[in-house]
Amino acid sequence: MTIYFLNGKMQKLKILYNKHPNLIAGIKLAFFLYLFFLSLQLMGDSMKLFGKEFANTLIQTTSNPFVGLFIGILATSIVQSSSSTTSIVVGMVAGGVLNIHNAIPIIMGANIGTSITNTIASLPQINRSNEFRRAFAAATVHDFFNFLAVIVLFPLQVATNFLGIASEVLANSFQNVGGLNFLNPVKTITKPVSNYIILQLKLGIGEGILYKWIALAIALIFLFFALKNMTDSLKILIMSKAKAWFDQFLFKTTPRAMIVGLLLTVLVQSSSITTSLVVPMAGAGLLTLVQIFPYTLGANVGTTITAILAALVTGNIAAVTVAFAHLLFNIGGIIIWLPLKIVPIAMAQKFAEYSIKNKLIPVAYIVILFFVIPILVIYFVN
Repeated sequence: MTIYFLNGKMQKLKILYNKHPNLIAGIKLAFFLYLFFLSLQLMGDSMKLFGKEFANTLIQTTSNPFVGLFIGILATSIVQSSSSTTSIVVGMVAGGVLNIHNAIPIIMGANIGTSITNTIASLPQINRSNEFRRAFAAATVHDFFNFLAVIVLFPLQVATNFLGIASEVLANSFQNVGGLNFLNPVKTITKPVSNYIILQLKLGIGEGILYKWIALAIALIFLFFALKNMTDSLKILIMSKAKAWFDQFLFKTTPRAMIVGLLLTVLVQSSSITTSLVVPMAGAGLLTLVQIFPYTLGANVGTTITAILAALVTGNIAAVTVAFAHLLFNIGGIIIWLPLKIVPIAMAQKFAEYSIKNKLIPVAYIVILFFVIPILVIYFVN
């Protein structure tokens, strides 16, 4: 009797799916989108359990701008959030632990480090060559923009302190402005669930390091599962002309795509989330690399808002100066590389084509670039 009942339910669901594939795909997409956001929240929370103190220690260890750049990369790769790193830096500047000159290179490094999340987000599609090629290119175009911006602006900053000078002018204009608190809707719906998972693991396993690693493993499982299913759902929505909607509205022009990236990042207060969000869309063929590039630039600007608000709350002019330096660095990168967008786009495309030939290359790229090289530089140069 139970078997007949279940078979009847399955038949009804199959009929519903056949009649309304877009509705079912939309519901699935909403669910897996939440799971995706939850995985990022849980990943950040679990890494902060054993990473945030390490990041704080790293940030305090150097007066060398070159080492500071790699500390920013490593610290942000560990905590999976440039907003977290820049907020820590702002707090330390406000507390007198760091000066502006040493803080700005760390901020630059944080811009590179934050791109690790969207690069990891492309890996679930690694067994599907065409999808992975598109997704990996969409992820690494963010990386290459940040690399190129640092290559040009870091030596200029070390030589002239132009970011410190320009941001101090801005900071003086905002000296008497108080901070604002934005409601972060993503954190509101994911933070309690993430906290609950970590608490249950802690209660069940104990307060050692094991529960932290298990929480991180769960986050990664959620991430891979959510992204795979998001891509499948997006494919169905593409068939219902969703691609035309994206082309004609949100990503139709470069300025519009940039504004979408900026506003969405301000809303969720995480460029890691907004840049990772378009990776499965690229994998599914919903968005092109040319459309995604200005979107990521907007996300880079949007992520500076968190540190600016944190700095304004402190009321410390040096802290506000550092926060504005982050904003001006991203704007400077856009001024240089948006007109030359063919360079980072071509680099991302070529690297993606090369990476599908050997599946170890993307993994090695993440491990070496975001962890091994920064650790070696910090150890031997500092």
